[in-house]
Amino acid sequence: MSEIDVSVDLCGCHLPNPTVLASGILGLSHDVLARVARSGAGAVTTKSCSLKPRSGYPNPTILDWGPGLINAVGLSNPGVEVMVEEIQAAKAQLAPLGVPVIASIFADTIYDFGTVTRFISEAQPDMLEVNVSCPNLDDRYQQMFAADPYVSAQVTRRVKRYTDTPVLVKLSPNVTNIAKIAQAVVEAGADGITAINSVGPGLILDVETRRPVLAHGTGGLSGPGIRPIAVRCVYDICKTVDVPVVATGGVTTGRDVVEMLLVGATAVSIGSAIRYRGMDVFHKVSEELKAYMREHGHQDLASLRGTAMLEP
Repeated sequence: MSEIDVSVDLCGCHLPNPTVLASGILGLSHDVLARVARSGAGAVTTKSCSLKPRSGYPNPTILDWGPGLINAVGLSNPGVEVMVEEIQAAKAQLAPLGVPVIASIFADTIYDFGTVTRFISEAQPDMLEVNVSCPNLDDRYQQMFAADPYVSAQVTRRVKRYTDTPVLVKLSPNVTNIAKIAQAVVEAGADGITAINSVGPGLILDVETRRPVLAHGTGGLSGPGIRPIAVRCVYDICKTVDVPVVATGGVTTGRDVVEMLLVGATAVSIGSAIRYRGMDVFHKVSEELKAYMREHGHQDLASLRGTAMLEP
């Protein structure tokens, strides 16, 4: 059998394999991004950055509760000016490896999404991930940006106005119809979708103290426990829009990657699994994916993508 090809094209960028470092777990420094790339990731995503530095919430911010993680980090980051320098340094280190850098951004207002985009574009990231699914509120709409198709589309249009870089819009599962949101942002110019962000918020108590375990109280859920929700969301999106989808949510093994590919994903982000399987989870997952493909006679990912038999 000839060599199995697990490379993918994501919005015009070549990835040596479909695994992507998800935004959030790591990604504040170029050294860490380079380490992840050398550990086998096909692409890396920075931690989401904002216009100004943000300190986030006090510790404890993350808890492993068994089926997954619950976290309330609060989108801590050093601000866009620092992240521009880190992305430039990361690109210099990752270019010889052929691993693209995805810059993740968020903002408090639709207007500021454009401003952050203008600044971050100076670093020339390979792709831009627009996080409209964090719990920040716009003064006018007073809701998560991803909760409304019109607002999500307005953010997308604002971002596209200030960059020629391919744009992925990161959506939330905490909506009635995620496919409708996806359709709105694609019509507004999104080049791809990242799905999903964390589920929740949830609440876990210390029954001895009768207080929340996290300092912030509630937090978003990630990890294996949310994977079925992520798979359903990716399926709904891929049925509705014809753009690449980066699936994220509980992916831990090569078979999890296969599941996401079967419902139409182009690439698959890994975040929480780093805490379970270590930094080389990207290499492990890619090898497990190849083993599945050999066993089932697949030479490339195109022969897997979107072939789930879900209709009766």
